[in-house]
Amino acid sequence: MKIIDAHIHFSNIRSFHQTANELSFVDYSYNGFEKEYNEANVVLSIAMGVTETSNMGFPDQYSETPMGLDLANSIPSQIVYCPGINPYDLGENALVRLEDEIQKPNVVGMKIYLGYYPFYAYDEVYEPVYRLAEKYSLPVVFHTGDTYSERGLLKYAHPLTIDEVAVKHRNVKFMMAHFGDPWTLTGAELIYKNSNVYADLSGLIVGTEKELKRHSEGRFLNHLRHALVFADSYDKLLFGTDWPLVPVLPYIDFIKNLIPEEFHQDVFFHTATKVFPKIKPFLP
Repeated sequence: MKIIDAHIHFSNIRSFHQTANELSFVDYSYNGFEKEYNEANVVLSIAMGVTETSNMGFPDQYSETPMGLDLANSIPSQIVYCPGINPYDLGENALVRLEDEIQKPNVVGMKIYLGYYPFYAYDEVYEPVYRLAEKYSLPVVFHTGDTYSERGLLKYAHPLTIDEVAVKHRNVKFMMAHFGDPWTLTGAELIYKNSNVYADLSGLIVGTEKELKRHSEGRFLNHLRHALVFADSYDKLLFGTDWPLVPVLPYIDFIKNLIPEEFHQDVFFHTATKVFPKIKPFLP
């Protein structure tokens, strides 16, 4: 089975390095990516652009829009990306830079970091981004749910705030990163109700294969299992890892165990080609 990882990172962010070194034990580097993803038979990965400029770490209000990938001097050929949006930098010059960036062949969407920045999805500050998304037929990815930084504000990351945007911008596809976890039942309603809203299953657990197995047992994932059944919209879900927060191969098995086998082809491959149509030339 061919696999697309619809949500990874390839940026020089201190918290990613710390997690890779201390929790997930992955080699977060150019060579580490190529080795791990080739072994996992992942044919393409979609990276979410993010940068930090200060000792405070991310979220960083001084990062320039569009935020890109700066983990290494070059990007592996198996990676395409969604440049990140800093709402504090969305003036005229930033929008010109963003429009130039999204016309590159390997730019396949845009990423908004709800919760990390104190703006709701429906805030007017993001309207120029949605207009560009419609103009160039690009999806917009939202961070939703728990934030990986204590400086994040959860109320801005609640998935319900996407509903208003999805209704207003029917010609734009939106993807909720992390299925809105822990508000997965709300996420389920959003993908069920809105034909233009999808969700990825990345970042549901952070850590090693041992952590994935431990959390798969007992009641820890009951809220997620309930939401998956409630939505009954497996064709609206995309596989993603949030690498380097987890090793790839164990996370593939983790998601396979959550999704009925008859929907594996959609979740692991086909739906990504619908949400991110610009990826097709990069597929084998």
